[in-house]
Amino acid sequence: MYKKILVPLDGSKRAESILPYVEDLAHCFGSQVILLHVVEPCFSSLGPHSTQFDFDNKLNEQRELEARKYLAGLQGEFREKKINTRACVERGSVLGNINVVIERENPDLIAIASHGRTGLPRIIYGSIAAGVLHQVEQPLLLIRTDGEF
Repeated sequence: MYKKILVPLDGSKRAESILPYVEDLAHCFGSQVILLHVVEPCFSSLGPHSTQFDFDNKLNEQRELEARKYLAGLQGEFREKKINTRACVERGSVLGNINVVIERENPDLIAIASHGRTGLPRIIYGSIAAGVLHQVEQPLLLIRTDGEF
């Protein structure tokens, strides 16, 4: 049923709370799991009084390397459990890149943990899960996490 499962992660324990569900589904259906981490670009000021900003290439490269190591660790854990897993690191806007990967990979299921924000915090911080929900046609496994993280 689910041959390919896309799992967007941000490096937090809260986001990782989706992983036990993904493991169960992958075992049940023999699914391939694609772990995705999107690194948002960092900017730095060009001067102390400047209103111009530039990409901080060194910091961006460091964050991308950290994301690759993070996903490699998770990928190793999944492989130990005999789950076919790939890691994907993208750079740019989170929601935009999730949608690009969805189009490119055409997963049968997208699995994501939501922070469960409501009201004003959701308006201020936005919701990646809500953005994905409203922009994809694939089934979405969404779990709401509580404040335990």
